[in-house]
Amino acid sequence: MKAVIRNFILSLGVDDVGFASVDDYQSPRTPLIELLFPGARSMIVMAFRELSACESPSPQLAMNARLDLMEFTRSACYRVARYVETRLGSPAVTIPVSYPMDFATPKKIGVGEVSLRHAAVSAGLGAFGLHNLVVHPEFGTRVIFTAVLTKLELASDPAAEKNPCTRCGLCVQACPAGALNDEGKTDMLKCLGNSQPYGMRANIGFWCRFSDAPPEERKAMLQSPEYLSLYHAGFIGYQYFCFRCLAACPIGRRGRQESPGPM
Repeated sequence: MKAVIRNFILSLGVDDVGFASVDDYQSPRTPLIELLFPGARSMIVMAFRELSACESPSPQLAMNARLDLMEFTRSACYRVARYVETRLGSPAVTIPVSYPMDFATPKKIGVGEVSLRHAAVSAGLGAFGLHNLVVHPEFGTRVIFTAVLTKLELASDPAAEKNPCTRCGLCVQACPAGALNDEGKTDMLKCLGNSQPYGMRANIGFWCRFSDAPPEERKAMLQSPEYLSLYHAGFIGYQYFCFRCLAACPIGRRGRQESPGPM
């Protein structure tokens, strides 16, 4: 059955797929899968290679490449879950790349319902790198993951034979926020403050200053580049301005000599 599912997923244009039993999924900060989806037995984890445009010097084009990939991942994840339910007869639950997220529970802010990094490792799709992201054997850090939970009994794929990360330290050096300075830990406030400069914290800060500003300054604030950037980020939804750790990673870097795959 795994071969049938794998072939269907790859036919959608997904770059790689792995399988993991929920018993092999180990994540220290997320809920037990049983609490999220009672009766779930397996995880189907999909890997999507980032476009080279994510390394563009233009923040707008780099962000657009991530937006394109986000759209594709949601579509592919839905189609896989629908296939599992309609063709294989098992209930399925999709796990998104990031949002939606629980902001009502303080301890869960910034923590997804399922850690796709740990799911990917459990499914044999890579190992943790020095930057605390998953390094795929072929794609390196240039990859994001989604997953589908199912009640089908699917055996875990073998773990990655070796960790692709060479611990060269280029990702740590490239981080402009210093979010990776403490080994084994990512300072999320530093990371998000730099990668999402017009995210929630910036939005709250702007409106706090706006409420305290005299009337004559408010009009100018609403015409400022800062507000226009916040507005822009608000209707886009996902906004990432930093891909430095991704771009610095030498594993999986596309070279000019790389021959194109099948069209």
